[in-house]
Amino acid sequence: MQLRRYRVPADGRFRLRDYDSADCGGIQSKEEASKLLQRGVERLSELQDKLYAEDRWSILLILQAMDAAGKDSAIKHVMSGVNPQGCSVVSFKQPSNEELDHDYLWRTTKALPERGRIGIFNRSYYEETLVVRVHRELLERQKLPPSLITKRVWEERFGDINRFEHHLTRNGYVVLKVFLHVSKEEQRRRFLARLDDPRKLWKFSESDVAERRFWKDYQAAYQDAIRQTSTAHAPWYVVPADHKWFSRLVIAEILVDALEDLKVAYPKIDPAKRKALAQLRATLK
Repeated sequence: MQLRRYRVPADGRFRLRDYDSADCGGIQSKEEASKLLQRGVERLSELQDKLYAEDRWSILLILQAMDAAGKDSAIKHVMSGVNPQGCSVVSFKQPSNEELDHDYLWRTTKALPERGRIGIFNRSYYEETLVVRVHRELLERQKLPPSLITKRVWEERFGDINRFEHHLTRNGYVVLKVFLHVSKEEQRRRFLARLDDPRKLWKFSESDVAERRFWKDYQAAYQDAIRQTSTAHAPWYVVPADHKWFSRLVIAEILVDALEDLKVAYPKIDPAKRKALAQLRATLK
C-alpha cells in the first residue's frame, strides 16, 4: 500500500479537500481488505513482541476524528492480535476539575506508553486546538490568566505541541497521528444506524447531532491543526474513513511500517550469558 498518499507533507500546504474520504486505495472489496488486514494484524503481533522484548522504543498512535468516524472499532480490529501486556489505550473526554488545574498537556503526558509498548490515544491534546477552538467558552473555563489568552493562542499551542512531540521523538517515541476523514453524509448514515440498532443505541448522544451544526468550523480547525503540526518527526496521516474496513487496513499498515523502520529485534545474548544459560540447562537436565 502506498502510505505516502495519506501522509501529510511537512510543507504547510495541506488542504483537507484534497483528500477523498471515500478512497479505497484500489482495494476492490471488503472481503479483500479483511484478508489483508488479517495478514497485517499477524505481522503487527510479531513486531510488537519484538518491540516489547527489546524495550527501547515506544509507539504513540494518536487517533483524531469527527464523531462516528470509527476510532473505537479501528482500535478493536487493528489491535485484536496484539499482546495486551504490550499495548495501552487511553480515551480523553471532557477534562476533570483536577485536569483543569494543570496545563493542557498534563493529562496526556502522564498517560504516555512505557518503553516497549504501543500506546493509543483516542483523542488527545489536539482537542485543545479543535473543540476548544470551535467552542471558545471552553478556553475560558481553563483558568488561564486573561493576559495569556491572546489572538495568537492557537499559534502558540501549535508551537508547544510541535516542541513537545520533538522532545518525545528525541527520547525514543515514534509519534504517529491519524485523522480519520469521514464525510458529513456518512456520519449521518452512521448516526441513523445507531438509532436503529439496539446494540449501538448506547453510543448515541444528542450532542453528536448538535455538533453537526459546527461541521465547517471543525473542518477548518482540523485543516489548520494538521497543516501546522505535520512534521517529519511526527507526521499526520489523513485516512479515508467512509469505509471502515479500509481505514482499519491503513492504520494497521501505518503501525507495521513504523515498526519495520525501527528494525526491532529480540535482544542478543552475550557469550557470558550464553555460558551461564548452558550451565543452567545442564542443571535442569
